[in-house]
Amino acid sequence: MDRRSTKRHSGRSHMKGIVLAAALGVVMGGMSGPASAQMSDGKIKIGVLSDLTGVYSDINGEGSATAARLAAEEFGNAINGTPVEIVVADHQNKADVAASIARKWIDAEQVDVIADVPNSAAALAVQDITRERKRIFLMSGPGAVDLTGKACSPYGFMWTWDTHSVSATTARALVAKGDKSWFFVTADYAFGHSLEDEASKTVKALGGTVKGGVRVPLATSDFSSFLVQAQGSGAKVVALANAGGDTINSVKQANEFGLPQGGQTLAGLLLNINDIHALTLPVAQGLIMSNSFYWDMNDETRAWSRKFEAKTGRKPSMNQAGVYSAVRHYLQAVKDVGTDDADKVAEKMRATPVNDMMMKNAAIGRNGRVFGNMYLFEVKKPAESKGAWDYLRLVETVPGKDAYIPEAQSGCPLVR
Repeated sequence: MDRRSTKRHSGRSHMKGIVLAAALGVVMGGMSGPASAQMSDGKIKIGVLSDLTGVYSDINGEGSATAARLAAEEFGNAINGTPVEIVVADHQNKADVAASIARKWIDAEQVDVIADVPNSAAALAVQDITRERKRIFLMSGPGAVDLTGKACSPYGFMWTWDTHSVSATTARALVAKGDKSWFFVTADYAFGHSLEDEASKTVKALGGTVKGGVRVPLATSDFSSFLVQAQGSGAKVVALANAGGDTINSVKQANEFGLPQGGQTLAGLLLNINDIHALTLPVAQGLIMSNSFYWDMNDETRAWSRKFEAKTGRKPSMNQAGVYSAVRHYLQAVKDVGTDDADKVAEKMRATPVNDMMMKNAAIGRNGRVFGNMYLFEVKKPAESKGAWDYLRLVETVPGKDAYIPEAQSGCPLVR
């Protein structure tokens, strides 16, 4: 072989070596290193979409954002080296505003998961968008059963409660003690309608009767005309199928009109600890309420609630605790599967029971329903309270499997 042939052979061998080394580098690079290589956009972005200024701002709002941040802090604000970012927006209790923010977050701002979303109409709009865009949706604020029923999503998870669990638990307790005739004062949108419907079904199934009801616009300040109708109905129970500021206003005005003094029972179908704090015990005492969380349940709930209170100046609502629990479960799933791919994360979330300060070994159904316990409470009398936020006495623990509609009966097309 002459010198020129040797050089050509040597050059070809050298180039083959470079190509082979580069190929091996690509393969090894894909196999090695932390799972952060599997994270989209170099970050995990969580959007807390809430009511920051309206009737649900006290039980959700900035407190929900704080709860999400507490969950992220437990992971050092990063998963396998990928930073976790929390962004917050106000949907103003308008479905169109919620939908617009959700689209912008996903399409332009690379948000991976949307959390909270009080107001069922807003949540139903966001559910459609996250289903279409394949983004995880962690619901802690809304309650309409359709969200895990006919409008369910493979990416949607309903964490804290729903209109069936809170209303049926409360209705069973009141009917059992003889309060069998009901009249409804109902928030006039998807959430209120669902709350009334679920309570009515339970009352009638147990032999009670519904004497009537009125529909009230969201964020109503004057309930007088509606409460006069409730008073005139002669119903033993005046059921308030509303929440937040609407519940506070309707309970206060019902007391001013003398409904409890006249022998009628006020039933708040969705009450939170924040509502009792605003009402004060002299007004709220004796109310029956169903919640999935209370800050004073055990050492774990008290310890976490102290962290929350240190940042907010108040104890958490069940909705705010639910945001923490949902975001924490999501982040753990991302860490376990090593990617923020929505299909893989959703599969891991459903396969893993929820275990944290809020719930233990709670299963997640194929329809996205988290089957945590519900708790029936009675609001304490002023003399029974040891101080601020010591408001509730536990009456009954209702296991998740009994508190919620079974997934096979939910109407969710994902359940076959």
